[in-house]
Amino acid sequence: MVRPIADLEGHPDIAELRAHYDQVSETPAARVTDGALVLAGLYLTVSPWVVGFSPFEANLSVNNFICGIAIAVLAFSFAVAYGRSHGLAWVPVVLGVWTIVAPWVIQRGYATGGTIASNVVIGVITVCLGLAAMRPGMVTRRKG
Repeated sequence: MVRPIADLEGHPDIAELRAHYDQVSETPAARVTDGALVLAGLYLTVSPWVVGFSPFEANLSVNNFICGIAIAVLAFSFAVAYGRSHGLAWVPVVLGVWTIVAPWVIQRGYATGGTIASNVVIGVITVCLGLAAMRPGMVTRRKG
C-alpha cells in the first residue's frame, strides 16, 4: 500500500529532522547570516535608485527589483522556519551568481560602471551569504 504524502507530515523522522534544522538555525551565526541576507536582498531591490541606473537600464532595474525581493523573502523564511525552507537554501546562491552576470546578459555590455560595480559587489555578498545559509542544513546530527 502506498502512503499518501499528507501522512508523511506527521512521521516522527520528518518531525525530528525539522526540529534539528530549526535548532541549528537558531545559532547566532545563522541569525546574523539570515539578517545580512535579508539586507542584501533589500539593497538589491532598491539599488537602481541608490546607484542611479540610467533610463537605458530599465530591464536591469526590474531584474534587480525582482531578484532582491526573492532573496529577502527567502532569507526571511530561513530565519523564521528553516526546518521547512532549508531545501531552498541554494536559491540565493544562484540569484547571486545571476546578479553578477546580469549587467552583461541583460544590458549586452551597455551598463554603466556604477551599475556593474553595484551588481558584482552585491552578487558576491549574496553568494557568500547564501553559502553560509546552506550550512545549517548540512550540519550532521551526532548520535549518542
